[in-house]
Amino acid sequence: MPAVHLPALHQPYVVIEATVETSILELDKAQLIELYKAHGALLFRGFGVDVERFGAFAKRFCATSVVNESPGRQAVDAAANVFTVDGGNGAFALHPELSREPWKPDIAFFGCLVAPRSGGRTTICDGVALAREMPEPIRRALAGRRLLYIKPTWPALLDFWLGTPEPSDAQLASPPPDCPYYLRRYPDAGILRVFSRPALHTPMFSAAPAFGNFLLFSRFNLGRADHPVLDDGHAVPDAWLQAIKATGDRLSAEIEWDPGDLLMLDNTRFLHGRTAIVDTAERVILTYFGYLEFAIPDPEEPATAIWRRIDFEPPLRPDHPRAKLPG
Repeated sequence: MPAVHLPALHQPYVVIEATVETSILELDKAQLIELYKAHGALLFRGFGVDVERFGAFAKRFCATSVVNESPGRQAVDAAANVFTVDGGNGAFALHPELSREPWKPDIAFFGCLVAPRSGGRTTICDGVALAREMPEPIRRALAGRRLLYIKPTWPALLDFWLGTPEPSDAQLASPPPDCPYYLRRYPDAGILRVFSRPALHTPMFSAAPAFGNFLLFSRFNLGRADHPVLDDGHAVPDAWLQAIKATGDRLSAEIEWDPGDLLMLDNTRFLHGRTAIVDTAERVILTYFGYLEFAIPDPEEPATAIWRRIDFEPPLRPDHPRAKLPG
């Protein structure tokens, strides 16, 4: 049996250290699932995880996976949906992976091939603790509110979800049941896609409310106040987000990577980010984002969600670098 160290003060994750095991693939799956459901974050250390074992370990738990189409990610094992993290060297605000989309993954796996000598630490924060510890007036203000994610469309995306690149108003009003968006035509903006989620949501394996959405990354990394917005169309007040960010920063723990480490994170409960990277060549982190075989799907998802039926790669924007590649 590996050595299991449960969460403690300033360590909101379980540490699982190798003892006599030679491979992470030897670990008892049922035990890991129970630890994952109870705590939401597991750091595996001493197992010497490489690309092949990283992908194989993730697939032990996931029925399907999704490609994060953000530019800058490099395919390491495209067939297994194993990619690197976003490029660049800037710090990232806390966020759940792909929380800007209706297909937010259940789980995020991160693996370290090359560990940075300084900087480049992955930060994680329990969204349940963040909701509990944020200032009470802000928690009350968010309770019962929803966030609206409003984005443009393009012909290939409309064709993917509706079966036609030029839908009628009737087709926009009655999309197929597996389409995750509301679609509306506006004279000045064209056809917009919209989805909504609670400002404080319930994670997959916890009954307590959690904060976990795209707000902090959008405001503090992208400088946007319009994505997402509150359910009345107004921007979330900057004072709220400054207070939430301060709470998240206080509660966050930094993962100091060792080569061969693997982090297994409940993406419905935990947020993650990173500190600034000093030398990008010194930091090679693998990613895999998936949908659990033992999932309790969000009731707000389509009942026939495509990302739970097949490995999913979203339609690319026309200006996306990969959209212009031949073939």
